[in-house]
Amino acid sequence: MERLLFECPVASDVEAVKNGFNLDLFKELAPPLIQFKVDRFDGCSPGDEVHIRVGLGVMVKWISEITEEVSNADQEWYFIDEGVKMPFPLVKWKHIHRVVKSDQGSTIIDDINFSCGNSITDKIMRPILKKQFSGRAAIYKKVFGSP
Repeated sequence: MERLLFECPVASDVEAVKNGFNLDLFKELAPPLIQFKVDRFDGCSPGDEVHIRVGLGVMVKWISEITEEVSNADQEWYFIDEGVKMPFPLVKWKHIHRVVKSDQGSTIIDDINFSCGNSITDKIMRPILKKQFSGRAAIYKKVFGSP
C-alpha cells in the first residue's frame, strides 16, 4: 500500500467544517483535467455510498462506502471512505478525511492509502494521485477560510 498525506489549515472550527462536507463541496473537489460526474452521494456516515464516474473520454465507475465516522466534540471529526469498485489500475482504496482542532480554527487532513496490486504500478500512480489531491488545499481555504 502507498500512502499520501495532505494537511490544510483553515479558519473554520471542526463543527463548521463537518457541516460543510456535503455534495456541493464534493463537487468542488472534483479533480482537475478529468471528467467527473456524481451519480450518488449519501453523505459521510457509515453505510453511506458515493458513486461517481471519472475519465478522459471513457467514463468509469468508482464506488466508495463510508465505513467509519467518529466525532470527538469540537476536537476532531473524521470519516473513512473505502473503495468498493474503482477504476483500473486501483485495487484498494482507503481515504481518511480528518478535521482536527487547531489554535486558529482547524486542520483538514486527507490521509490516503491505495494499491494497484503491484509496487511498480503503485509508484506510477503516486504522482498522478498526488497531483489530483494537492489542489484541494486551495478549495478548502476558499470554502472554510484561510487562518
